[in-house]
Amino acid sequence: MRRKIPRTMSTQHPDNASIPEWAGDSIIRGEAEIYEAYFAYRELGCMEVMWDAEGKDVDTRVVRKLLEKYGEYFKEKVLGEDVFLTYRVPNPKVDVAEQKILLESLVNIPVAYDIASRFYKRNVTPIFEVILPFTTRSDDLIWLKRYYEKVIAGSASICLDGVCRIEEWLGPFKPETIEIIPLIEDFNSILNIKEIITPFIKTAKPEYLRVFIARSDPALNYGLACAVILCKIALSQLKHIEDSIGIDIYPILGVGTLPFRGHLSPQNMESFAEEYKGVYTVTIQSALKYDYSIDEVRSVVAFLNENLP
Repeated sequence: MRRKIPRTMSTQHPDNASIPEWAGDSIIRGEAEIYEAYFAYRELGCMEVMWDAEGKDVDTRVVRKLLEKYGEYFKEKVLGEDVFLTYRVPNPKVDVAEQKILLESLVNIPVAYDIASRFYKRNVTPIFEVILPFTTRSDDLIWLKRYYEKVIAGSASICLDGVCRIEEWLGPFKPETIEIIPLIEDFNSILNIKEIITPFIKTAKPEYLRVFIARSDPALNYGLACAVILCKIALSQLKHIEDSIGIDIYPILGVGTLPFRGHLSPQNMESFAEEYKGVYTVTIQSALKYDYSIDEVRSVVAFLNENLP
């Protein structure tokens, strides 16, 4: 079955000026983060939530808590099929002090599979994609994918004592592989995105590829005009790769509400969609979620869900 590509991804970028009433604090954390994910799905209509483990603590039991607390909603909207939860993990090449937090996120993917499969009474994979920030070369992507396949899922076949294999003790480790979403953020990597993506496609042979292009942070680093041009160069290169290799590529664009950061706002949503044609998924950051009325936010999310490719 061909998977659904989400058009709207709620993120935890703290660019908001207003604090939502339910948060109880200026920082959304702990149980409030669990509710925020449900709020993004149920109240705003977002199709995907980024669960961000980069540079902060994150609840690794998110799937269990969502299904336990909001079971009625998730009976109607199957997690991993109708709505999506996507880990953003630390890049061990960058977050050297906390390299092994990556492993904590990866090992919880099979745990989430077991929990969701029990909840739905059938095999359901609630998490099957991982965002890798600061991707600068194809090796980063290949290593992450192979680590999951060989060490996390592959550990099931390890024999512990000559008789008992791990899967006989702990059960199978599903899914057996995951999809990697490269997050391309710096000038040289965005400009040379083809050299990063093409070797990965040829080595990993994914059925499809989602590629995350930063828009808001490059504006801070290189200026507004440069950030816009970089995004359009990247989108053009991705289309060329798609046509030449014959793989479906679905670009994600990381944007904020301010003109400098991408200008995705209730007043500019139609112009935004026209400006960034070819983008399949856009981020719904905190400023958009909490600095406008809920009706305005819903209208933006609904527009994107209906009008992006």
